[in-house]
Amino acid sequence: MQFTGTDLFKNVTFNIADHDRVGLVGMNGAGKSTLLKVLCGWQEPESGTLVMASGQTVGYLPQEMVPDAVGTVIDEALTAFSQLDELEREQERLTQEIAERTDYESDEYTRLLERHNDVTEHLSMLGGGRRREAAEKVLLGLGFRHDDFERPVAVFSGGWQMRVELAKLLLRHPDFLLLDEPTNHLDIESIQWLEGYLQSYTGAVVLVSHDRTFLDNITKRTIEITAGRIYDYKCPYSEYVVQMQERRASQMAQLTNQQRQVAQIEAFIERFRYKATKAKQVQSRVKMLERMEKIAVDEVSTESIHFQFPPAPHSGKIVVECNRLGKAYGEHQVFDGVDLLLTAGKKVAFVGRNGEGKTTLAKILVGDINDYTGTYRLGQGVVLGYYAQNQAAMLNLEKTVFETIDDIAQGDIRPKIRNILGSFLFADDDIDKKVKVLSGGEKARLALAKLLLTPSNLLVLDEPTNHLDMNSKDILKNALLQYTGTLIVVSHDRDFLSGLTDELYEFRDGAVHEFKGDIMEFLDAAKEARESMAVKEMKSAKEVSASKQAYEQSKERERERRKLQNVVKQKEKEIEDLERWLAEKDALLASGQPQETSFYDEYQRVKRKLETKIEEWEEAVILAEGA
Repeated sequence: MQFTGTDLFKNVTFNIADHDRVGLVGMNGAGKSTLLKVLCGWQEPESGTLVMASGQTVGYLPQEMVPDAVGTVIDEALTAFSQLDELEREQERLTQEIAERTDYESDEYTRLLERHNDVTEHLSMLGGGRRREAAEKVLLGLGFRHDDFERPVAVFSGGWQMRVELAKLLLRHPDFLLLDEPTNHLDIESIQWLEGYLQSYTGAVVLVSHDRTFLDNITKRTIEITAGRIYDYKCPYSEYVVQMQERRASQMAQLTNQQRQVAQIEAFIERFRYKATKAKQVQSRVKMLERMEKIAVDEVSTESIHFQFPPAPHSGKIVVECNRLGKAYGEHQVFDGVDLLLTAGKKVAFVGRNGEGKTTLAKILVGDINDYTGTYRLGQGVVLGYYAQNQAAMLNLEKTVFETIDDIAQGDIRPKIRNILGSFLFADDDIDKKVKVLSGGEKARLALAKLLLTPSNLLVLDEPTNHLDMNSKDILKNALLQYTGTLIVVSHDRDFLSGLTDELYEFRDGAVHEFKGDIMEFLDAAKEARESMAVKEMKSAKEVSASKQAYEQSKERERERRKLQNVVKQKEKEIEDLERWLAEKDALLASGQPQETSFYDEYQRVKRKLETKIEEWEEAVILAEGA
């Protein structure tokens, strides 16, 4: 692929197997999103070929899109099953055709059986008659509530509409699932649910993400795009980082050795160039240099934002104090009775499902919302620094990068504007660009740069890692660890929060609960609580309806047993058909009549297929006997 005359990638070759879990990584602009669009057919490659297995379905979630849903949440989700009707019609047609045909030994008959199996399996995955149940399960996992199901999709924010699109994609259950930054609009709870869903997904998954924990928990393989080439690592992201660094160190060592060798050869040539007695050796070394293949070292971006927050001005011991704080929008009570006390130097996180009030409370603390109940005050000498969730969108699009900073820079800081912008990767050619032409990542960096210009002792950061790559997130996290003021951070990025804050506040069901500990400790505690609750619910259900459950389990076992017996019968029928075909061909071979080369190739193919079917039959028999 090529843009503005520069190859994004060239001569890229790789295979994706049925159950692969692949993380696609590389610098911003390396071509990750473009490659996904090529894989799903949205863009055509300029050269080379893309081969998909026959009948494979592909699903793609782009990083940004404009949803056009017009119905309710549940109705829109159920549109994912429109293909079920088509599959059911195809299954009926295939069943009828198989029943009418008698050419059991033909390739077409075999293909009919295989397609029938594929369609039946796909129908089973899609839920068949359990369509609404499946749709509700996915919607709940992605953070919707039961009372959201009948609300129009159009009344939800863009982020929630993207969740509906993701739900539809998951419910279609394509064989090949392509996801570009799927966690951008999800909270931690929904991200964890999506992780579990993708871990057990039966198709192949390729995803682009800046969430290190998400990648590590899902992927088993990492494909890196760098300098127009790819490298394929059979490991998750964190292991890939180590192996990539080792590979590049090895390349540098090889290049250094080669340069040393070249220097020695060139010195010999120069020394004995005009000595007739050494002419043969000189010519030999000249040819050696000509034949030597120069070792290439992959390009490594040394660019990264570089900054640290200015020293925090002194403040009183108490920085933030809330008593019985509450906020409602009309009849909807977001939260109520919130007590919060932050002392100087504290670093805390706000976590919880989207829509539970994290951003609302942050806006109250910085003075953007004034109509609340209860009391709230900032401590003596508190100087606020605020990064809003939509901070990048709040920039004046018509101003240049330089003007954006120059407008708020004061005193000694004004001569340093270019240096500040340079530390946020804005080169001299960039500072005269208008904000409206910047990418999402560039706008995020510019908004962060504004935070440096006024020293603060209370930072309130709402989703500061959106649009930042992993390297930039690491640098921001390191700067916050060294920050001497008080920090409140709203984030769904577990890796970013880990080790950054020492306590957190969970927003859930209209209340805010304090938790002493790190995000990972909180998630472990929440998991234990869920498992304990699940055990209690299971125990209660067993006590209330043990006989009913036993009956249902008995029915399920009987259905499973019949299903397995049918599989055994089907395999026996397939084996019988193949053996009949081979018997006919054996008779031809026994007659001594010469045969075409294709005859023997087909004969061996069917023999191998028979061996495979016998193995499948043996496995099916074992499972049926176990049932």
